[in-house]
Amino acid sequence: MLLGVHCSVAGGFENAFIEAERLGINTFQIFSRNQRQWKCKSISEEECLIYNMARANSNAKLTFSHTSYLINLGSGNEEIWNKSIEALQLEIERCTTMGLAYTVLHPGAAGSQTLEDAIIRIAAGLITVLESTPKSNTMILLEITAGQGSSVGGNFENLAKIKNLVNSERIGFCFDTCHAFAAGYELRTKEAFEVTMNEFDKTLGIENLKVFHLNDSKGALGSHLDRHDHIGQGKLGLIPFQEIMRRFPDIPKVLETPKENDMDAVNLKVLRELI
Repeated sequence: MLLGVHCSVAGGFENAFIEAERLGINTFQIFSRNQRQWKCKSISEEECLIYNMARANSNAKLTFSHTSYLINLGSGNEEIWNKSIEALQLEIERCTTMGLAYTVLHPGAAGSQTLEDAIIRIAAGLITVLESTPKSNTMILLEITAGQGSSVGGNFENLAKIKNLVNSERIGFCFDTCHAFAAGYELRTKEAFEVTMNEFDKTLGIENLKVFHLNDSKGALGSHLDRHDHIGQGKLGLIPFQEIMRRFPDIPKVLETPKENDMDAVNLKVLRELI
């Protein structure tokens, strides 16, 4: 059962493994850099050595990153678009150095453009990044969004169009339960969960589903509100999480729920009891 959380790397990348050991998890997500700044320093040989030693001595089976929140490959602003391409390329290089399997990416936002134009720009940006990192095995996972504002990725069809345009095996998907529900995908009963996952399979291919973000939702179905809640304490309830835990043991599942009062441990306990 691959189950974990988003771990902090404050004070050093190796600290993620200390947190993972404390929580008894075997997979986790990190930010490989400050997620709210464009600039980042390179990973030193010493940092890489320490990280790999910590990984070798841990129970972590699979680790991955989440890209900077600033990246917007759908932007119509050439400066932002080019900076986004550069930032994603650097993220792939960092992930490759650290041996991270995936990096999770919010596809982007259209702004004043049409959705179709933004999708074309996202695909073009991804192609550029993939061509510039040909030796990397790190996959880029497009995350379903809550569909807020002009964001791209609020439905499976958006993501399918991007993947089809890029046409690369290095593109996969991340299913965020809060985002999918807020975007309008019903998950609260076994029957509804089955319908949604069948639609995912038909549109995107279940084999391309590489990561789950397990988050309950403060917003209602179709609200387009990206507000995460603790497992079983939001609008989703426990059924979708039970279905995911039972049906997808081998796919990494990480929490992105609020961390106050050691709630990661509480949420992990709830999830484990659902198996």
